[in-house]
Amino acid sequence: MWNSPVQPNANMPLLNIHIGSLPIEDPVLKFLLELIIILSAPLLLNKIKVPHLLGLLIAGAVVGPNGLNLLARDSSVVVTGTTGLLYIMFLAGLEIDMGDFKKNKWKSITFTLYTFAIPFILGFTGGYYVLHFSVLTSVLFASLFSSHTLISYPMVSKLGISKNLSVNITVGGTMITDVLSLLVLAVVVGMTQGEVNNAFWTRLSLSIVAFGATVLFVFPIIGRWFFKRVDDKISQYIFVLVIIYLAAVLAELAGIEAIIGAFFAGLALNKLIPHSSAMMNRVEFVGNAIFIPFFLISVGMLIDFKVFFKSLETLGVAAVMLVASIGGKYLAAVVTQKTFHLSKDEGMLIFGMSSASAAATLASVMVGYNIIVSETADGTSVRLLSEHVLNGSILLILVSCTVSSFVSMSSAQRVAEAEKEDTASGINPETENILMAVNYEQTVEKIVNLSLLIKAHHNHDRLIALNIINDDKNESSIRNAKKTLHIAVDTGAAADVEIQSLTRYDSDVASGISNVIKEKHITDLVIGLQPEKGFTPSFVHNLHNGYLQNDNVNTLIYHAGQPIATVKRYLVLIPSRAEREAGFFNALLRVWNIAKNSGALMSFYADDSVLQVLQRVINKSSIESSLHSISHWQEAELAATSLTEDEGLIIFMAKRGMVSYFPQMALITDFLDKHVKENNFLLVYPFSQQHPDHKEKRSVNNHDDFAEIGQLIGKMFSR
Repeated sequence: MWNSPVQPNANMPLLNIHIGSLPIEDPVLKFLLELIIILSAPLLLNKIKVPHLLGLLIAGAVVGPNGLNLLARDSSVVVTGTTGLLYIMFLAGLEIDMGDFKKNKWKSITFTLYTFAIPFILGFTGGYYVLHFSVLTSVLFASLFSSHTLISYPMVSKLGISKNLSVNITVGGTMITDVLSLLVLAVVVGMTQGEVNNAFWTRLSLSIVAFGATVLFVFPIIGRWFFKRVDDKISQYIFVLVIIYLAAVLAELAGIEAIIGAFFAGLALNKLIPHSSAMMNRVEFVGNAIFIPFFLISVGMLIDFKVFFKSLETLGVAAVMLVASIGGKYLAAVVTQKTFHLSKDEGMLIFGMSSASAAATLASVMVGYNIIVSETADGTSVRLLSEHVLNGSILLILVSCTVSSFVSMSSAQRVAEAEKEDTASGINPETENILMAVNYEQTVEKIVNLSLLIKAHHNHDRLIALNIINDDKNESSIRNAKKTLHIAVDTGAAADVEIQSLTRYDSDVASGISNVIKEKHITDLVIGLQPEKGFTPSFVHNLHNGYLQNDNVNTLIYHAGQPIATVKRYLVLIPSRAEREAGFFNALLRVWNIAKNSGALMSFYADDSVLQVLQRVINKSSIESSLHSISHWQEAELAATSLTEDEGLIIFMAKRGMVSYFPQMALITDFLDKHVKENNFLLVYPFSQQHPDHKEKRSVNNHDDFAEIGQLIGKMFSR
């Protein structure tokens, strides 16, 4: 019967725990033990300045099959560990600044040559002349040390220096280095099996090209389509996981390692997941909390300290491996530092990040160990890589990860402190206060997402969401205000940004906003247009007679036709003499932040005098941009009418009486309603009078490699 209670089975224990029976088999208890390790490692080790990722490795060794045997390295551990490894590579590709990467691609290639060749030469020398391996075995042995795993990348990223040049060079070089190392593995295995011929090279080349084209060109199209049509946050995150694993599978089908696929997946979604967005925060949170710690524990379970006391030959092989790998990576980092005139700390950061051997090394060792070259007379199998190399690789993983953890943590902290000192003369966090007018529920999330892109990197708590209530007796208006502000606060919290909510009772919306601007020392006002209404006569009246009367505030009018992360390119229209306006460079920085945080291409349309100024700024920056010279404003409007589906429009405006104002500006609102209603567009009104908090500003405080840009803008601004 449906209502009959379930009778407990006396023979069925509540937990599958057998005293004295190890490893633990009950899934609940296993997962609990792993979570306790993940929780306790940072709490205990941070007090003694030991990186928690090293603690996770040691904990894995202690509880693993070679330690106390509390946990078996079974399929559940392997699956979550593999996901963590893929996640590390995915994050590296996702967080890399594509503008910086393209600008510094030759630096990454140069670093690749150093970090691949130097350890390879040392490894081949040690394998062939010291350990007396065969040529093929020595080549594969040497390739083990050329690759590296970005095991310390999450720790470096947390310090806010993921856009530093040394980090960018290392991440870019990792992709190329690991691909080369795994190609060596494929070739050596093919030669061992007698398959290296023209057909082998043709098949390998075509499969890699097909894989790269599919992930880098097809995946972004699919991702943009998905994010535009699916608003559910959970579905969006699951889609990201699907992309990671799909790219990993395609990589394996192409004959290369899955970690390369995960890295390429990060590159594919790089511009679709803005660095300051809720989705980015969600991706990083889950990875750093669950998947990556499980990977570190699973690697620790491979460590077996006992093998090093059983055979002197194993210790000899391990010694050669440590010298070739860690010594080679150190020399490569020093040479890279000298070549590009980096600081000593940046050179050590390159060494720290590139010194860890785990993923590609372990994959290559396991493949080489499983290949039997021949059989001896007594039936013993001769493997391509011996058991001594397998055991030596375990010690290499432990030592290299330890070195990577300590060196990366110490050098990254010094680099972060140096960046703070370099930008100490920049904008004080207290001088940027962004006010978001959120009176309409359907525009709230779009306004917040734009504000997250334009804000300075350091600004985490100076965003204010304001709702104006005209009648304090209208219960419906009060409920709508609370709901609207709640959406704004939740959207900011999802991106780990605190948004202050503020309700204002006023008979007039424009005057209410103006009063808050004065009270809260607002520097930027963001107002959203209702998509279905556009520029109504009442809005235009409030704009010119209310919002724009605040002379020391940048005013941004935003219309969102699609999610801001899915916009590939912006046309930026700048009127003649705009560079003479007091707030031009401050407003230009907002556009720069959109480009830096979203990865969108900025196509500037302006006359030659403005373009000369822009060119000088662009030369010091890493945003993707193009410059187009125009002689008449009609040319700019003509370009705006040719916008495609995934393009947006940004127009620099001016109030009547300002230097860059011209009569046609009064008609731009009608032009936008007629021609650009389906696209995203942003009207930027720079402040016309210097804000009191801006008077001492001389550079831009942004950790995203903006120090040089800020200095240049500051010099221009002071003229």
